[in-house]
Amino acid sequence: MPEDAPDGSGPGGQRLVLGHIDGVYGVRGWVKVFSETAPREGILRYSPWLLGAPPTPRRVAEGRAHGKGVVVRLEGCDDRDQAAALVGQEIAVTRDRLPPPKADEFYWIDLEGLAVETLEGVALGQVSHLFSTGSNDVLVVVGERERLLPFTWDAVVRAVDFERRLIQVDWDPDF
Repeated sequence: MPEDAPDGSGPGGQRLVLGHIDGVYGVRGWVKVFSETAPREGILRYSPWLLGAPPTPRRVAEGRAHGKGVVVRLEGCDDRDQAAALVGQEIAVTRDRLPPPKADEFYWIDLEGLAVETLEGVALGQVSHLFSTGSNDVLVVVGERERLLPFTWDAVVRAVDFERRLIQVDWDPDF
């Protein structure tokens, strides 16, 4: 199998967005980062980051939690002007950089595109994407119409079968 390119263009290189650069921090090349990882400073474990288009790998030199976000200095980013040029860029990594999920845990990206059907076999559509409400995650299922299903294990989501590319849910198809 061919090796993945550092920019995420190889066969295992599906790019996953983990956050974005919000602003500059200080005068020595540090940036403020909005992280979508839990915990938020978990974004520091993934390096290199893929920034910009086309994606350019950038290694994290140092970083830490700061307020409601994270501050980071990237290798080769030594002053405020260089940091300012990065503001607004998404932070992505390749899928193969993530550790394997534990039993009954899933990366959202792995659920996207799976078919969704009720326990009775009624097709509801495919998972378009997920989002968090704070109290639970929500599956956005697009079929003949869009449905928002709470991703609550056992209450709504009963089974996830990656081999069949199927999620079975306890859900009224008329709802």
